Amino acid sequence: MTDPTSATSTAPDTAPDTAPDTAIKEPRPDPMTPPTPPPDQRPSETTAATGDQWVIGHGHQRAIITEIGATLRSLTIGDRTVVDGFGPGEWSHGGKGQVLAPWPNRLGDGAYTFQGVTSQAPLNEIDRRTAIHGLVRWLPWRMTGRAQNRVGLLCELRPTPAYPYALRIEIEYRLGREGLTVSTDAQNIGPDDLPFGLGFHPYLTVGTSTIDQARLRVPAHRRLVADERGLPTGAVGVAGTEYDFTSGRAIGVTRLDTAYSDLTRDGDGRVRVELDHPDGDGAVTLWADERFGYLMLFTGDTLDQAARRTGLAVEPMTCPPDAFRSGTDLTVLRPGARWTGSWGITAR
Repeated sequence: MTDPTSATSTAPDTAPDTAPDTAIKEPRPDPMTPPTPPPDQRPSETTAATGDQWVIGHGHQRAIITEIGATLRSLTIGDRTVVDGFGPGEWSHGGKGQVLAPWPNRLGDGAYTFQGVTSQAPLNEIDRRTAIHGLVRWLPWRMTGRAQNRVGLLCELRPTPAYPYALRIEIEYRLGREGLTVSTDAQNIGPDDLPFGLGFHPYLTVGTSTIDQARLRVPAHRRLVADERGLPTGAVGVAGTEYDFTSGRAIGVTRLDTAYSDLTRDGDGRVRVELDHPDGDGAVTLWADERFGYLMLFTGDTLDQAARRTGLAVEPMTCPPDAFRSGTDLTVLRPGARWTGSWGITAR
């Protein structure tokens, strides 16, 4: 007879916990997918033509800046157009609203030598054999910060045969009581000195069907004389000529693709170009600080027929056309050095 107290039990002391795990587990983020930005850091839309569209506003003012080129696509006050721009499904033609860097305007043959290094930029004005308006206007710019009335965009150039230097450019567009202010901070992030020039290409309008009727004031006393390629060959005074807008007058049939220098500045150091409606129904002022020593004015006579003379391009520039070859007023940034400057548009 078996002793029941000596029998080996095969039952476990405790029953195993077999209840299913019902806790909801968060999916692991895909390391290849960038995080979704908060709503206030997202573009209003993204288009195939110019990428993200960054909208800023202040009161009745509204501006749209695009990812491609950090381009000023639109500037309005209520239903009034201040900048002759382009639509969301379009891209910039004739330089409309673009940033011109690291050189503004034309570079003859696209070739230049800086500190013994010769470089060749692609020619994009074939008939004149020039490289026009730099390299950044067709590149994507990264948004660095945004609020209701401002947006910051950044572009970094790395060495290429066209520009064998490393340059960081950050631009802030800001709307306020004084209108639009555009501030630039450029820095040499490479090991070598680099040449630098900067310009901007907004087209102003006061609501007239063409700019012929508009009244223009340009406080500049000299203009650059250019050859058939648009490259400077010298400078002359404007007093008493068709290029003289120092006192303000109607543009009329005057054709401008003209760089002005010897600028008269106000007490705050800014130069101001004024465009007025002939009936006094509105006016636009473009101002630039002392870092911009030249103004290029373009009446758009070579644009497509529909865009011809519908807006006046007023282009603040730090140097004249072809400065990479002539060296005239060319900025040289040492390694780590920065350049800052600002300009803006005020409508009244």
